[in-house]
Amino acid sequence: MDSTDLHSRDPLAAGLGPTRPTPPVGGSYVGLLLRNADFRRAYLATLISLAGDWFMLVALYDLVLAQTGSATLISLVNVCLGLPPLLVTPWAGSLIDRLDRRRLMVTVDLLRAGLALLPLLVVSPSLLPLAYVAVAGLSAGSGFFDPAAEAAAPNLVAPEDLGRANALLGSAWGTMLMVGSALGGLVATYLGRNAAFALNALSFLVSALLLLRIKTPFSAERTQPQASSLSLPESLGEALSFSRKNPQVMALLLGKGLLGLVLGMTALLSVFGEKVFLRGSEGISKLFVARGLGALVGPFLLFALVHRPSRRSLMIAPCLMFYSLGYAFLSMSGSLEIALIPVTIGHMGGGAMWQATTYAMQQAVPDSLRGRLFAFDQAILAIAYSVSTVCVGLLVDSYGARPVYFVLALIGAGLGLGLFLATRRLWLGSSSDRSESGQASK
Repeated sequence: MDSTDLHSRDPLAAGLGPTRPTPPVGGSYVGLLLRNADFRRAYLATLISLAGDWFMLVALYDLVLAQTGSATLISLVNVCLGLPPLLVTPWAGSLIDRLDRRRLMVTVDLLRAGLALLPLLVVSPSLLPLAYVAVAGLSAGSGFFDPAAEAAAPNLVAPEDLGRANALLGSAWGTMLMVGSALGGLVATYLGRNAAFALNALSFLVSALLLLRIKTPFSAERTQPQASSLSLPESLGEALSFSRKNPQVMALLLGKGLLGLVLGMTALLSVFGEKVFLRGSEGISKLFVARGLGALVGPFLLFALVHRPSRRSLMIAPCLMFYSLGYAFLSMSGSLEIALIPVTIGHMGGGAMWQATTYAMQQAVPDSLRGRLFAFDQAILAIAYSVSTVCVGLLVDSYGARPVYFVLALIGAGLGLGLFLATRRLWLGSSSDRSESGQASK
């Protein structure tokens, strides 16, 4: 049965009117993809777009390192990835909750297709700023696209299927990190970096076409006046007020911020492939494949082993510890092949943590505020990520990758332990252990 076959109605939270709930398909991940056509299209759009991103990043990291040899300039690429979502957050979250989310996402995809072609013009170190402009523009687009996708997900599947949908979407990131990085390394090596950049642009066009075919509304219908009647400060204030009154939402935002503080290590994973293990694009590609494999397996493993929502939220902090310790063992690895093991295991924790926080946020926040809260979530991550990646780059250039990663990994594990102690009672005392699908909007 297609997701658009059923037209029954279901009451939602205050300010939300009738909507057409998607019928549950139950059973398996494959069943969800086969029987919910609109979710399948959204999932495929995510896969294709992410594959293009990793094609570009592998080629771009190799380009910067080959022309400059600077870890600091690699960190600047990652600042261009992390900072723009923060800058667009005040507008992105509000627009996501005001406008048609599907049309917004399609428009962003078309704009990003053009920006993705800018690195083709980089033929010398003096033109590298064009690559940074491209990365910043693509990242700014993600500041609109990603929160819109996360906010829309509960409307594309039945409540009973939301857990499986999140595991699939989380695994999509890991799958395309793994496959896209591997193929990106091959394309950059044998066809050249320009081919990787062109394929990234094409991926956005294909994503837009798939999204245009989705018929299920990306937002719940509302009976109260649209958010467009509010000024921007009032619109954002409404979301912030909701967060302050909900300790669990605040805990989720804190967890994502702490993850951002240790993501600087991931941002410079390419330094290990290029400078520590001396394997160039091949080394970068293999480390990214290991990272993707872990991120692919982690969400499925967590959702399979832990069924109660509050218990999954309780696992957020241990997953952060798991991720950090993986990088501690990476810093002690004697070869690239050995390093692939802790990278994979560490990112199982990272992938599981990311999807656990996303799923919990979707449950805790009503549809009318979901875009703004996910935009705030992304902004907090962007701040922490940008600070972290610059600090890691400077420290690696000054002291070397191995000792810096070992110390930072231990700090990350300590942050995870602190988060666990601070939030343990909050999640154990949670009354939100409804069925797999329970949503705040009901």
